[in-house]
Amino acid sequence: MCLKILAVATNWVGDAVLSLAALRALRARYPEAHITLLARPWVADVYRRESFPNRILPAPAKWRERIAQARSLRAERFDTALLLPNSFASALVARLAGILKRIGYDRDGRGFLLTQAIPVPKPGEIPVHESFYYLELLRRAGMIAELPPAAPIVLEGADEARRSGLDLFARMGFDGPVVGIAPGAQNSRAKQWFPERFAETAVQLAGTLGAQVAIFGSSGERALGQSIAEAVRRAGYPVLNLAGETTLAEFIEMAAACRLFVSNDSGAMHVAAALAVPTVAVFGPTRWLETAPAGPRCLIVREPVECSPCMLRDCPIDHRCMAAISAGRVADAAIELMK
Repeated sequence: MCLKILAVATNWVGDAVLSLAALRALRARYPEAHITLLARPWVADVYRRESFPNRILPAPAKWRERIAQARSLRAERFDTALLLPNSFASALVARLAGILKRIGYDRDGRGFLLTQAIPVPKPGEIPVHESFYYLELLRRAGMIAELPPAAPIVLEGADEARRSGLDLFARMGFDGPVVGIAPGAQNSRAKQWFPERFAETAVQLAGTLGAQVAIFGSSGERALGQSIAEAVRRAGYPVLNLAGETTLAEFIEMAAACRLFVSNDSGAMHVAAALAVPTVAVFGPTRWLETAPAGPRCLIVREPVECSPCMLRDCPIDHRCMAAISAGRVADAAIELMK
């Protein structure tokens, strides 16, 4: 009888990318299993071209819909649930679905809902990068024998995504090289480098590379993108403000088609890096060793001030970790990365 596994995906785009190594290891361990990936709609497109799942189901947000989905999952008689997010809700849905083996970290007060409540790794027990957090869950659950060595994470189908992205850009009148800019950061103003410096960096790179500029972000970052686009346009370079204008699937395709990508520590950064696009990331208050982009062509620019990493969402002082990073420094790092 075929082993049926329900893998519950993480809830954020960056985490979705960093969990790919674990999900691929799950498939390698159980090559004949039927793996269903349960993913929130706003992260599901990260996995669309991946070969490890047999299917992808959308995970609803409302509790009434979650309970209804748990009933339908119960009818499918899954053998195992692997819970990558730390949430109580993911464990409760697996329990209501009647899945006999429920594996996840013992967090968020959900241990009693799990059949294997895995202790959370203590500092120093595993490599610091977040991708190993998900791999260690598999190792402690007995699904893999040991942690693999660190390796770049590259999205499957990146070449196909790039071809689609080039076509999308062409429809918008962009036929040459494109520099991608992602100036936002979900739920954290402290992680955001200054918009005027993003603009200055974009202008320097457009001039050096003979490139056009595309600005990406959420609908809530539309005004931020517009302020940068206006500065780039005043400098005489073609620019598109695509903040709030793309789906995740379209963003993945267009990011893949970029010659270069510059971002804060964000989900957009992780996607661009995992598409093997040369990616420069500006880090300030966050733990760069844990959440560094894991793609093959990445570079972090940061200033080692005494208060970083503070992990605060708003800087209570002078934002010195970001203020110390000039546009020229980031532009120079990007050019060097491309050599």
